[in-house]
Amino acid sequence: MPSIKHFQVTFDCAEPQRVAQFWCEVLGYVLPPAPEGFATLAEYELTLPPEERGTWAACVDPSGAGPRLYFQRVPEGKVVKNRVHLDVRTVTGLVGAERVAVLEAECERLIALGASKVHLLPADEENESCMVMQDVEGNEFCLD
Repeated sequence: MPSIKHFQVTFDCAEPQRVAQFWCEVLGYVLPPAPEGFATLAEYELTLPPEERGTWAACVDPSGAGPRLYFQRVPEGKVVKNRVHLDVRTVTGLVGAERVAVLEAECERLIALGASKVHLLPADEENESCMVMQDVEGNEFCLD
């Protein structure tokens, strides 16, 4: 039985480059290198027909450990809650007030990048606190 080792997470969005840049900043990812024979991705895009320019973007974990994130332009806007979301693990191992303080600090950093805070989910009997947020196009994610 095969074992999948690599996968990519794909986002539908209106502005792929903008969303990719946001996630690069959040996760410490980078844009992938330009295709062979091109100095930059922008140079490569100029070789595409106008209707294909800016239709996608990607970002990758420079260490190679995390999944590739792919962003594709779609004509429709987001209208409902995501069925899948990313949990950005920023406070692993922390609990209580210390955890909430680190969540709040990271939340402020991401707001400066264009994210929006939705709400803090307080700790309960089963789970520690986490912060529900939205990226620059309204896609939900959690700081956990």
